[in-house]
Amino acid sequence: MSTALTLPRPAAQAAASPPRPAGVLTLSCPQRSGIVHAVSRFLVEHSFDITEHQQFDDTVDGRLFLRTAFSAAEAVDAGVLADEFTPVAAEFGMDYTFHDGARPRVLVMVSKFGHCLHDLIYRWQTGSLAADLVAVVSNHEDLRPMAEAAGLPFIHVPISAQTKPAAEARLLELVGTYQADLVVLARYMQVLSDDLCRKLAGRAINIHHSFLPGFKGARPYHQAYERGVKQIGATAHYVTADLDEGPIIEQEVIRVDHRLSPEQLATIGRDAEALALARAVRWHAEKRVLLNGHRTIIFT
Repeated sequence: MSTALTLPRPAAQAAASPPRPAGVLTLSCPQRSGIVHAVSRFLVEHSFDITEHQQFDDTVDGRLFLRTAFSAAEAVDAGVLADEFTPVAAEFGMDYTFHDGARPRVLVMVSKFGHCLHDLIYRWQTGSLAADLVAVVSNHEDLRPMAEAAGLPFIHVPISAQTKPAAEARLLELVGTYQADLVVLARYMQVLSDDLCRKLAGRAINIHHSFLPGFKGARPYHQAYERGVKQIGATAHYVTADLDEGPIIEQEVIRVDHRLSPEQLATIGRDAEALALARAVRWHAEKRVLLNGHRTIIFT
């Protein structure tokens, strides 16, 4: 992805956020003694202060997962740190990544439903999202006023069965143009091709209007009403070629009962969708999500 393009920040500036750590180290490796000591020693030797540490020992798979945040007097060069950490990683068989404190750039995709976009914009503007929205892409014009009122570029990319390859090529072009680190499908009601899913692997999050895999397809809240559900849920997950079955990041549930109509269930469901998606975006932005095959470890 080219980094030569310098882009103006949106007119609506995010509020000042709390200070972020200078860096974050995430890793996984086979379980054995000495791992935490080796990580701590490396960070101390580089004059870093550890500000947050979490780990999970997966006794089923025999692996350790770790997230350590640290601060420093000067900016962190993640590439240099990764190179210098190589001997430690080799000793323990670690899969690891160093992250600097940069806020991820997020490109949001929507169709006609605006509740998730509205919620993300609010959290971005108040500084609680831990990421920066940079553009909104849609296959409809309905949400242009909402995006532009927030100072965000709005790009209309219509799509049909005949134009889908060209539309997806345009989407990838926009990801590059806006230097997006993450693509968020905030009720984007189009199925992405397998090829596009592979190209966005690990950097695209979708919100699904139920606990997967229940109530797929059209009119999900009418399906829920007909089944007499007692809980309305929403699932935020990474996008994969398996439709709506990518690794789950967050789920939200709200209890309901027989008195509610399909329309009232949909209203409640929108709250669950917005909340689950916002948490998933923030946790991804803060490097709190680690993949373990098809499962996720979430360090909240």
